[in-house]
Amino acid sequence: MKVTSLLALTAGCAFFITSCGNNATTNGNASNKDSVKPAPLAPVALASVSPSPEFPKASLTVKSVKADKAGKDSAKVTFTFEVKDYELKLQTTDNGTKNCNNSDKGQHIHFILDNGPYKALYEPTNDVTLANDGKDHYLVAFLSRSYHESVKSPGAAIVYHFKIDEKGNLKKLDDPKTPMIAYSRPKGDYQGKDTANVLLDFYVLNCTLAADGYKVKAEIANNDRTTQNALVTIDKWAPLFIRNLGTGKCKVTLTLTDKDGKAVEGPLTSASREFNLKAQ
Repeated sequence: MKVTSLLALTAGCAFFITSCGNNATTNGNASNKDSVKPAPLAPVALASVSPSPEFPKASLTVKSVKADKAGKDSAKVTFTFEVKDYELKLQTTDNGTKNCNNSDKGQHIHFILDNGPYKALYEPTNDVTLANDGKDHYLVAFLSRSYHESVKSPGAAIVYHFKIDEKGNLKKLDDPKTPMIAYSRPKGDYQGKDTANVLLDFYVLNCTLAADGYKVKAEIANNDRTTQNALVTIDKWAPLFIRNLGTGKCKVTLTLTDKDGKAVEGPLTSASREFNLKAQ
């Protein structure tokens, strides 16, 4: 995996981004000898996640989709999924060794509509209310381990392209063939020990990440730190842990790029998410 930063370039399982401290401050005395420089902040780091249980036969498919009138100009769209060779609500066997945020409700489905924040489904059904405006919608759903790491085996994810017309009718559209990514984690609030290893995970669709091919540019920022944002380039589809983010409001932006580093155009190629890290 190749990781490029604004401040450093490293390789291996862990990738470190140098952080910059505040400029030197003074106590009001004009003398340079009285200048005080604060201690440097710990560098932001990316680290590989230990191998997780594989589910090579796990399958997620759309069983049915229907739209019902929900209001004068909206419809309730109900998705029903079918899950095979994967058990929802079960704790993934290595959840106690990952040392990261884990759902006490167990394994689930990540339901991501139009690259917004996902909804965790512990039952294979979900409904959303949408306007009757004829706009294209892209649903990405995939199986997730109890600690929110996506299952990346073939058949573990679906993409559903559709729209709701002015009469409230659902129309299935052609499945997209262009390269896409769906943002998954980080998301929400992390507290105490869960701030040590913050999972960075996303879903790659219709392309393969490679050193000489498509890549994902990740900008990682802590808005409450006095440090330059970290900018890394990821060329291997695998989960990572973000470390040393401290506490406060943070933000991750993911952008799919081509082999030349240019942002890929099309649906679901970039997304940002804010999340919070809190002390115990």
